[in-house]
Amino acid sequence: MKKLCRTEGRDAMICGVCGGIARYFGVDPTIVRLATVLLVVPCGMSMWVYIIAALIMPKESALY
Repeated sequence: MKKLCRTEGRDAMICGVCGGIARYFGVDPTIVRLATVLLVVPCGMSMWVYIIAALIMPKESALY
């Protein structure tokens, strides 16, 4: 069973949120990072969404 968690290691850039989302959906982390930047900057998605996700999502090492 797949679980949504923050990644650690090479997939984690800042907090591992985008890497965790990419791993959960089976896509390249770069695509998720680009989509996040495109949603934050011109579309007005708040950085608070990223910060809240970083606080709520457990680390990968905490699950395994």
